[in-house]
Amino acid sequence: MIAFDLVCAPNGHRFEGWFASSAEYDRQLASHLLCCPTCGSAVVTKALMAPNIGRKGNRAKVSAPREDDKQTVAVSNQPEMPAQIEKAIAELSKLQSRMLENSAWVGRKFADEARAIHYGETPERVIHGEASPDEAQALFDEGISIAPLPLPFVPPEAKN
Repeated sequence: MIAFDLVCAPNGHRFEGWFASSAEYDRQLASHLLCCPTCGSAVVTKALMAPNIGRKGNRAKVSAPREDDKQTVAVSNQPEMPAQIEKAIAELSKLQSRMLENSAWVGRKFADEARAIHYGETPERVIHGEASPDEAQALFDEGISIAPLPLPFVPPEAKN
Protein backbone atom coordinates (compact mmCIF):
# COMPACT_ATOMS: atom_id res chain seq x y z
CA MET A 1 0.00 0.00 0.00
CA ILE A 2 1.08 3.55 -0.70
CA ALA A 3 -0.33 6.72 0.84
CA PHE A 4 -0.48 10.01 -1.02
CA ASP A 5 -1.39 13.44 0.27
CA LEU A 6 -4.02 14.72 -2.15
CA VAL A 7 -5.58 18.13 -2.68
CA CYS A 8 -8.69 19.27 -4.53
CA ALA A 9 -7.81 22.05 -6.94
CA PRO A 10 -10.91 24.25 -6.61
CA ASN A 11 -10.92 24.57 -2.80
CA GLY A 12 -7.51 23.38 -1.62
CA HIS A 13 -8.89 20.71 0.73
CA ARG A 14 -6.07 18.33 1.70
CA PHE A 15 -6.75 14.67 2.37
CA GLU A 16 -4.96 11.34 2.33
CA GLY A 17 -5.52 8.52 -0.15
CA TRP A 18 -4.28 4.92 0.12
CA PHE A 19 -3.61 2.96 -3.07
CA ALA A 20 -2.31 -0.51 -3.91
CA SER A 21 0.39 1.10 -6.05
CA SER A 22 1.34 4.30 -7.81
CA ALA A 23 -0.09 2.79 -11.01
CA GLU A 24 -3.43 2.24 -9.22
CA TYR A 25 -3.51 5.92 -8.27
CA ASP A 26 -2.85 6.84 -11.92
CA ARG A 27 -5.61 4.46 -13.08
CA GLN A 28 -8.17 5.87 -10.64
CA LEU A 29 -7.22 9.44 -11.57
CA ALA A 30 -7.56 8.70 -15.29
CA SER A 31 -10.91 6.97 -14.69
CA HIS A 32 -12.20 9.99 -12.70
CA LEU A 33 -12.75 7.82 -9.61
CA LEU A 34 -11.07 10.22 -7.18
CA CYS A 35 -12.97 13.02 -5.48
CA CYS A 36 -12.53 15.32 -2.52
CA PRO A 37 -14.32 13.92 0.57
CA THR A 38 -15.03 17.46 1.77
CA CYS A 39 -16.57 19.11 -1.29
CA GLY A 40 -16.89 16.28 -3.84
CA SER A 41 -14.66 17.97 -6.42
CA ALA A 42 -13.30 15.55 -9.03
CA VAL A 43 -10.31 17.83 -9.69
CA VAL A 44 -7.75 16.08 -7.46
CA THR A 45 -3.94 16.18 -7.60
CA LYS A 46 -1.10 14.87 -5.50
CA ALA A 47 0.09 17.35 -2.90
CA LEU A 48 3.74 17.92 -2.13
CA MET A 49 4.66 15.67 0.77
CA ALA A 50 7.81 14.87 2.67
CA PRO A 51 8.72 11.19 2.87
CA ASN A 52 9.16 9.64 6.30
CA ILE A 53 12.71 8.30 5.99
CA GLY A 54 14.77 7.54 9.06
CA ARG A 55 18.18 9.14 9.43
CA LYS A 56 21.26 6.98 9.10
CA GLY A 57 23.11 6.59 12.37
CA ASN A 58 26.47 7.70 10.95
CA ARG A 59 25.26 11.05 9.64
CA ALA A 60 26.02 14.38 11.27
CA LYS A 61 23.13 16.45 12.54
CA VAL A 62 21.81 19.00 10.09
CA SER A 63 20.50 22.29 11.42
CA ALA A 64 17.20 23.71 10.26
CA PRO A 65 17.41 26.09 7.29
CA ARG A 66 17.73 29.77 8.09
CA GLU A 67 14.75 32.01 7.24
CA ASP A 68 16.61 33.64 4.35
CA ASP A 69 17.37 30.16 2.85
CA LYS A 70 13.72 29.09 2.60
CA GLN A 71 12.00 29.17 -0.76
CA THR A 72 8.39 28.81 -1.75
CA VAL A 73 7.81 26.20 -4.44
CA ALA A 74 4.56 25.61 -6.32
CA VAL A 75 4.14 22.05 -7.54
CA SER A 76 1.39 20.76 -9.81
CA ASN A 77 1.26 17.70 -12.01
CA GLN A 78 -1.72 19.00 -14.00
CA PRO A 79 -2.29 22.19 -15.96
CA GLU A 80 -4.52 24.78 -14.33
CA MET A 81 -8.19 24.27 -15.11
CA PRO A 82 -10.06 27.19 -16.71
CA ALA A 83 -12.33 29.02 -14.25
CA GLN A 84 -15.44 28.29 -16.34
CA ILE A 85 -14.85 24.55 -16.11
CA GLU A 86 -14.16 24.75 -12.38
CA LYS A 87 -17.43 26.66 -11.91
CA ALA A 88 -19.36 24.13 -14.04
CA ILE A 89 -17.94 21.18 -12.06
CA ALA A 90 -18.76 22.90 -8.76
CA GLU A 91 -22.36 23.50 -9.88
CA LEU A 92 -22.67 19.92 -11.11
CA SER A 93 -21.34 18.71 -7.76
CA LYS A 94 -23.98 20.74 -5.90
CA LEU A 95 -26.75 19.39 -8.15
CA GLN A 96 -25.59 15.81 -7.68
CA SER A 97 -25.45 16.28 -3.89
CA ARG A 98 -29.02 17.65 -3.83
CA MET A 99 -30.20 14.76 -6.00
CA LEU A 100 -28.58 12.17 -3.73
CA GLU A 101 -30.19 13.67 -0.60
CA ASN A 102 -33.51 12.15 -1.75
CA SER A 103 -31.99 8.86 -2.88
CA ALA A 104 -31.28 5.67 -0.93
CA TRP A 105 -27.77 4.19 -1.02
CA VAL A 106 -28.03 0.44 -1.80
CA GLY A 107 -24.34 -0.25 -2.48
CA ARG A 108 -23.47 -3.41 -4.43
CA LYS A 109 -27.14 -4.50 -4.36
CA PHE A 110 -27.99 -1.82 -6.93
CA ALA A 111 -28.83 -4.17 -9.82
CA ASP A 112 -31.05 -6.38 -7.63
CA GLU A 113 -32.82 -3.40 -6.08
CA ALA A 114 -33.37 -1.72 -9.48
CA ARG A 115 -34.93 -4.94 -10.81
CA ALA A 116 -37.15 -5.34 -7.74
CA ILE A 117 -38.43 -1.78 -8.15
CA HIS A 118 -38.91 -2.16 -11.92
CA TYR A 119 -40.90 -5.38 -11.56
CA GLY A 120 -43.02 -4.05 -8.68
CA GLU A 121 -41.56 -6.38 -6.05
CA THR A 122 -40.63 -3.45 -3.79
CA PRO A 123 -42.08 0.07 -3.49
CA GLU A 124 -40.87 2.60 -6.03
CA ARG A 125 -38.12 4.87 -4.75
CA VAL A 126 -35.00 6.61 -6.00
CA ILE A 127 -31.81 4.63 -5.36
CA HIS A 128 -28.11 4.88 -6.08
CA GLY A 129 -25.35 2.33 -5.68
CA GLU A 130 -22.66 0.37 -7.49
CA ALA A 131 -22.99 -1.80 -10.57
CA SER A 132 -20.42 -3.40 -12.82
CA PRO A 133 -20.49 -2.56 -16.54
CA ASP A 134 -22.00 -6.02 -17.21
CA GLU A 135 -24.73 -5.48 -14.59
CA ALA A 136 -25.53 -2.05 -16.03
CA GLN A 137 -25.75 -3.49 -19.55
CA ALA A 138 -28.06 -6.29 -18.34
CA LEU A 139 -30.37 -3.71 -16.70
CA PHE A 140 -30.42 -1.68 -19.91
CA ASP A 141 -31.19 -4.81 -21.95
CA GLU A 142 -34.16 -5.51 -19.63
CA GLY A 143 -35.51 -2.01 -20.26
CA ILE A 144 -34.68 -0.74 -16.77
CA SER A 145 -33.78 2.97 -16.81
CA ILE A 146 -30.52 3.75 -15.07
CA ALA A 147 -27.91 6.46 -15.43
CA PRO A 148 -24.36 6.82 -14.11
CA LEU A 149 -23.61 9.61 -11.68
CA PRO A 150 -21.76 12.40 -13.51
CA LEU A 151 -19.17 12.81 -10.75
CA PRO A 152 -17.41 10.27 -8.51
CA PHE A 153 -19.27 9.37 -5.33
CA VAL A 154 -17.77 8.32 -2.01
CA PRO A 155 -19.89 5.54 -0.45
CA PRO A 156 -21.12 6.33 3.07
CA GLU A 157 -19.08 3.49 4.61
CA ALA A 158 -15.89 4.87 3.02
CA LYS A 159 -16.26 8.34 4.53
CA ASN A 160 -14.42 9.15 7.72
